[in-house]
Amino acid sequence: MRLVIATCEVVYEGRLSARLPRAKRLLLVKADGSLSVHADDRAYKPLNWMSPPCTTEACPDRWVVRNAKGETLTVAIDEIHLDVAHDLGFEPGLEKDGAELELQGLLADHPEAVEPGLVLVARERETGIGPVDLLCQAPDGTFVAVEIKRRGEVDGVEQLTRYLELLAGDNRLRPLRGVLAAQKVTQQARRLAAGRGIGWVEVDYDRLRGLEPAIPTLF
Repeated sequence: MRLVIATCEVVYEGRLSARLPRAKRLLLVKADGSLSVHADDRAYKPLNWMSPPCTTEACPDRWVVRNAKGETLTVAIDEIHLDVAHDLGFEPGLEKDGAELELQGLLADHPEAVEPGLVLVARERETGIGPVDLLCQAPDGTFVAVEIKRRGEVDGVEQLTRYLELLAGDNRLRPLRGVLAAQKVTQQARRLAAGRGIGWVEVDYDRLRGLEPAIPTLF
């Protein structure tokens, strides 16, 4: 991982155009080639970014990052204040707690509880930044990436959005859509999911364990 603090201007060109005027920012370059641009606020969320697969053309005063869709992120560098790199090594990934891991196993055995007709393709399908819980296929051939949480919140939608962006780079997984599955999905997560074109479903943990009958509803 490379961390660069620089005074820079950032221009994105693709589906639309966006510009960050000259200011001091953190540039985060990961081993997968991705670049994200951060300010000293907004917690983890970058001001702009380019997800892999992408390539970077680096000159002393300008970085140009391109992806397969033809989008570009250009960073015009006026001054570098800090430039450090460190190899973080192997990332084992996020460990789920027992209940969430059990829910994942139950839905892997019964993907039709997420959506009628779903068939499991792979469990823990790697994306490059972590595994999506389930990769399934619908009767019409569409691939469905399912992220499973005990409680579905905005962070879960954001996480699934990033996974979908990376999975979409694989031509074998088209068409592709996503579903957030949880015992409870918050209103904020529902609204964000709708805006991102992501489905959500509330599943009954007890029914999956064979304790009570219930029917999950997909929205």
